[in-house]
Amino acid sequence: MSMDTEHSARFEAYIDRLAEAVGHADRREPMRAYCEGLVLPGDRKSVEPMAARVDPMHVRSRHQSMHHFVADSPWHDEDVLRVAREWALDAMETQGGLEAWIVDDTGFPKKGFHSVGVAHQYCGALGKTANSQCAVSISLANRVASVPAAFRLYLPEGWASSMERRRKAGVPESVTFKTKWQIALDLIDGLVQEGVRKTTVLADAGYGDATAFREGLSERGLRYAVGICSQVSVWVSGTGPVIPRKSGKRGRPATRLRRDADHQPQSVLEVAKSLPEQAWTEVAWAEGTRGKLRSRFAVLRVRAANRDRKRTELRDEEWLLIEWPDGDAEPAKYWLSTEAEETDLTALVTMAKLRWRVERDYQELKDEIGLDHFEGRGWRGFHHHASLCIATYAFIVAERARLSPPSPATLLGLTQPAVSVVPRGRPAPRAHGQA
Repeated sequence: MSMDTEHSARFEAYIDRLAEAVGHADRREPMRAYCEGLVLPGDRKSVEPMAARVDPMHVRSRHQSMHHFVADSPWHDEDVLRVAREWALDAMETQGGLEAWIVDDTGFPKKGFHSVGVAHQYCGALGKTANSQCAVSISLANRVASVPAAFRLYLPEGWASSMERRRKAGVPESVTFKTKWQIALDLIDGLVQEGVRKTTVLADAGYGDATAFREGLSERGLRYAVGICSQVSVWVSGTGPVIPRKSGKRGRPATRLRRDADHQPQSVLEVAKSLPEQAWTEVAWAEGTRGKLRSRFAVLRVRAANRDRKRTELRDEEWLLIEWPDGDAEPAKYWLSTEAEETDLTALVTMAKLRWRVERDYQELKDEIGLDHFEGRGWRGFHHHASLCIATYAFIVAERARLSPPSPATLLGLTQPAVSVVPRGRPAPRAHGQA
């Protein structure tokens, strides 16, 4: 059996699994056409141009069936994502198994205000505040592969409180306003309930700065290595708040931790600047395009100080990891981590830096698969399109893990039509230190 034939056979088996997830047998063909359209070359991956590429002799009827399937058909996104996740994980296990859950969000620039969730908000894809949608995701990763496993649109307060806009966009009644970190915890709960093996949770400072998010992970029995900003405060070893003590005097005894002039936490920036030169070690954590990626790091045990004046007991110690590239005026990044106390510096750095994989996921999902090409306005269509993009990507991830073949279309055993691919201009994300 040739390699292309093997790809095609696995793709058809995968489509059969997805067809079971979407229910009715008559949904299999439009689903297959949609996945094929997502992976074939083309500048746009919205329904009409995909229909033209997939079935040029019957564009109108193909467009109608694909549009109905993605915009209106009542199948469940969670079922499709479960099949995609399991298919990808089976192949990833051959490359070392699951190492991390990566929390992230991604933006979709959008003109107008009628598409579900569109608001004037920060959009990472543009690097500025603009009209856009934003979705939160959890990706499953190891050092060689990763795939999104849960995905949900962030609904800004203005949308969540507007019954008229919700009705027009088909937002379910169960969806209320939640911050991105609250959505992330909901998605994590879903994966835990489905029995996905727990691993270390990674996230950037947009999530790590939220004390309640970090505490929520710990309450769920999950370790983490999350970014934080330079102003997050901590107690270094040998320091701490005033601990309440029982008193023989009359009156209600103090129960909460408190601070005074001699008991004040430090920002992590202040901690970094106070460390001696010998505290810093050069660590190489991955192979880049021009050699190993290296930087200077320091690590120490601390207790997070945020909101501790509302507590009655000290928090547990955790790792503070700091990256300060040689020659830079200030540190570049900070992380808090509840990895085991015996974890060494290289292992901590390697785990924290694994978060970069989600950036590659989204670059490929957008540039190659068309995640950001959906043109509908509704809640169901937005999530259906995203689920099919992720399902298509999951198959590609699995094939790479097996054979590392050259192109997405080859992976699916598809014949590429003579359509030129127009580069969309976003450069590949680079880890610090990569030339």
